[in-house]
Amino acid sequence: MRSAETGQSVGFSSAGAERVTQAACRAVGLDGAGAELVRFGENALFRLAAHPVIVRVARSVDYLGSVRTEVGVSRWLAREGFPAARVVEDVEQPVVVDGHPVTFWHLIREGDRKATYRELGGVLRDLHALTPPDVLELAAYPAFGRTDLRVERVTGIPEDDREFLRARGRELREGLAGLRFTSRKGPVHGDAHVQNLMVDTSGTVLLIDFENFSFDHPEWDLMVTATEHHSLGWQSREQYADFVAAYGRDLGDWEGFSVLRGIQEFHMTTWLMQNVGESAAVAAEYERRIASLRDDDAPRNWQPG
Repeated sequence: MRSAETGQSVGFSSAGAERVTQAACRAVGLDGAGAELVRFGENALFRLAAHPVIVRVARSVDYLGSVRTEVGVSRWLAREGFPAARVVEDVEQPVVVDGHPVTFWHLIREGDRKATYRELGGVLRDLHALTPPDVLELAAYPAFGRTDLRVERVTGIPEDDREFLRARGRELREGLAGLRFTSRKGPVHGDAHVQNLMVDTSGTVLLIDFENFSFDHPEWDLMVTATEHHSLGWQSREQYADFVAAYGRDLGDWEGFSVLRGIQEFHMTTWLMQNVGESAAVAAEYERRIASLRDDDAPRNWQPG
């Protein structure tokens, strides 16, 4: 790992992430001029104008462990020949700039269609059949991940919301402690939604985004799409049926699903909460989500984002 202009991270914004991108590019000898913001969420992603490279900027040095895991997983999947995003091999990484871990990825040139839910089910089925090497030292799935960090550090939300989210986190942990899995542990993507698949110009479906990659029960991957369907109604019956047929299981039929669904909704709300200052639309969606979390029987009319 290389370090450049290392210091304590202060906040996280798209403008700040752009400055970090420029410094990181200088550190590894890439031309960062004209870098274009592709996505701003848990991380900031920039596409370089001068190279077929995506620069990924993490929120703080607290994420360094997961960033190192991402790089290791990408290299392992490449050796397996598994269709997935690839890190740039001739760049030493991650780089830490002003407290932000930065990685560099080969640009995936997208084709003219998006991945389907049937393809997502197939990719997860194939992934869960792999055996990761011990050298990766994959941790158990972090069921609550960065939710505590988000709740404590976020600004721009009422303190009453913060207290509610702390209490909800404790409640969900109690539910998880009483859960019993019967499946065999294996590689888990950790954020297995259809947006984490890309279809390149040759029609190959590629898995991306490995920051939550773990060694644990496969239910953690099935939880995402099952919640989006059974709780949020984001897929049609046909789309979800395709997913289930390709993978071979509907998590909604499992007695432990309600606990995992609650954890997934908690993740989705605290993830969005981080960016309430970015736009009025994000702030409004956060209000919608937190209101429905306060009422388990309320409809989840959430918007993807």
